[in-house]
Amino acid sequence: MAEKKTNYKVISENRKARFSYEILDTLEAGLVLTGTEVKSLRRSQANIQESYASVEGGEIWLINSYIPEYLEGNRFNHEPRRRRKLLVSKREMARLAQSVEKEGMTMVPLKLYFNERGMAKLQLAVGRGKKLHDKRETEKQRDWNREKSRLLKNYG
Repeated sequence: MAEKKTNYKVISENRKARFSYEILDTLEAGLVLTGTEVKSLRRSQANIQESYASVEGGEIWLINSYIPEYLEGNRFNHEPRRRRKLLVSKREMARLAQSVEKEGMTMVPLKLYFNERGMAKLQLAVGRGKKLHDKRETEKQRDWNREKSRLLKNYG
């Protein structure tokens, strides 16, 4: 089976989201950025760990993401934790808004990266928060898979 090759540079990844949320759907969204934000991202300086997305006024916004100020940006610098508009089609926005209205659903960013054309993209996921027992079950499954691979490697 042929593997799909991805040719992009990952800037920031939210690995904790897959542990804390049950991911139901993902999509790729563009970002509206200023010049100094893009330069900071090119230096791989960003954090999307505590961020989330919300639908407000018919638009999707990325809230609480951190892109540090560009040191050489002088007075044209940006605010590090400003709200950033996400670019998605109207059909996708309607689908996301409808799924978020359901109980316990939220939009969480998974990955911030530059695609093969050099455009900043955000992988956005719609998920439901896991309960404590679900997190424990995930941890048990991960440990068992790790142990199973060790056993197969040694005796297999």
